[in-house]
Amino acid sequence: MNERVQEILSWYHGENPGVLTNLARLLNHGKLAGTGKLVIYPVDQGFEHGPARSFAPNPLAYDPHFHFEFPIESGCNAYAAPLGFLEAGAADFAGQISLILKLNNHDVLQDEKDPLGAQTATVKDALRLGCVGIGYTIYPGTAERRLQYEQLRELTREAKAAGLAVVVWSYPRGSSLSKEGETALDVTAYAAHIAAELGAHIVKVKLPTAHLEQSEAKKVYEKYEIPRETLADRVRHVVQSTFNGRRIIIFSGGAKKEDDNAILDEARAIRDGGGFGSIIGRNIFQRDKATAFRLLDGMMKIYKGETK
Repeated sequence: MNERVQEILSWYHGENPGVLTNLARLLNHGKLAGTGKLVIYPVDQGFEHGPARSFAPNPLAYDPHFHFEFPIESGCNAYAAPLGFLEAGAADFAGQISLILKLNNHDVLQDEKDPLGAQTATVKDALRLGCVGIGYTIYPGTAERRLQYEQLRELTREAKAAGLAVVVWSYPRGSSLSKEGETALDVTAYAAHIAAELGAHIVKVKLPTAHLEQSEAKKVYEKYEIPRETLADRVRHVVQSTFNGRRIIIFSGGAKKEDDNAILDEARAIRDGGGFGSIIGRNIFQRDKATAFRLLDGMMKIYKGETK
């Protein structure tokens, strides 16, 4: 095991050997093995947005096996999905890709100003499927966030006792936040810190904008001149807010962008800001396979420092 992976694991020495082993499995898998960087392939969008909105741009993506084959062939570190998709292929592809079971999900069949996901799987399911970890989404800012925090706390305790890594999607939403505020720098940094405080080993957030949502936070950002002009500046601050970079933090690819170069520019900003990589789904599986492979390969070369 190289020095970089050992350094990252040293940040988690309060955990048991099972957790450290599964973190090492993630960090030592795929084309980015040993670099300390991650590209995770998530496919929870069918549950979160509906099958047609998610998979119609590339009908191959309706097939759960496609989503095992793709991260294996492209060299991703891991594949994350809800229970149904993982159950549909975990046995067929056992041992070929690290799996993360998403334990809660949310649908858009009802318009909610304060979203609240439902627990849809268990830690026992993750162990049965041979996963390296569990995933869970929290919505800092939503009215019922306390329930999410408490549920995550119990699932985290159970997962860690079983030796599983914990990945937390931390997406600020709720009636008290503006739409612009959901990706504001102060709010994104706060959401990342909350996830780390709740015991996440890996934190997932959206890329932050330069907007500042909270008036009291804005005073501090302006007083101490916290840099936020460039995306790399903003990534650096979010990394700093996650235990000064002592927790792995990765950034969401978001909705599909037509411009491949825009996605590669985001990867450069993540790298230059000290981020640990990307968790990217729709911008991959909504493209044709050949284009998606080229895009992922380009991202991985950026994270490995092989290209500017």
